[in-house]
Amino acid sequence: MSTPASGHDNIVCEARQVWTVFDDNVVHENLNLQVRAGQIVALVGGSGSGKTTLLRHIVGLTVPTRGEIFLFGENLNEVDRLKQQRLMNRLGMLFQQGALFSALSVYDNIAFPLRELKQFDEETICRLVMHKLSLVELEPKHGLLLPAQLSGGMIKRVGLARALALEPELLVLDEPTAGLDPDRSKKFIELIKQLKHTLGLTVLFVTHDLDTLAQMADRVAVLADKRIVADCTLSELGMIDHPFVNNFFHDISARMERAQ
Repeated sequence: MSTPASGHDNIVCEARQVWTVFDDNVVHENLNLQVRAGQIVALVGGSGSGKTTLLRHIVGLTVPTRGEIFLFGENLNEVDRLKQQRLMNRLGMLFQQGALFSALSVYDNIAFPLRELKQFDEETICRLVMHKLSLVELEPKHGLLLPAQLSGGMIKRVGLARALALEPELLVLDEPTAGLDPDRSKKFIELIKQLKHTLGLTVLFVTHDLDTLAQMADRVAVLADKRIVADCTLSELGMIDHPFVNNFFHDISARMERAQ
């Protein structure tokens, strides 16, 4: 049975020698990635490089063709279904478009994972939902709304509240600021950073937005050539000799210089 490498007790999630193949299309080839507790890690790469596919492997929605995914030190492919579900409950996922249930109210969307657990009575669920709404700076009255009545920024916040419903240790975000105007984007980034600090979260997020990357990430993992070609701080990216990294870092540096 595979085990995490010794001395890596603070690794929250890990992709080890992952291959993802769809028919004749190789998306990932011997890819390795580690995310340590307390970090905010950005996963970046060109369009079609397999960023979202890798996220789906990490959260257990899909299985790589070869290789191993570890969550909290456990190999996802080697634990039974009950243990896998318990591991899944220790992470929260915010999908790019929110992925809210359109027929359910905001309240019921947030309550959904709590009800699925079948461990809480409705009074407790109500208390927990109100707390999650408060965490993402929404009011109780917003719980009555349907997703179609929400702005893009509110959809993100409700999706984040639902992702936090089971009080996860790992928060996974797919393009968290996509579709938001600069002001809403900045506020949402600040909210995530505040929640990370308050709740002690580890955060893994995919983004193509350079401002989001510069404002949020402690570390940057660059997916290119079907593997992780760089895993370092933003400032260290400038020392990585790789065509995609060079172009990417040049764009970031130019953006940061204009902002100063």
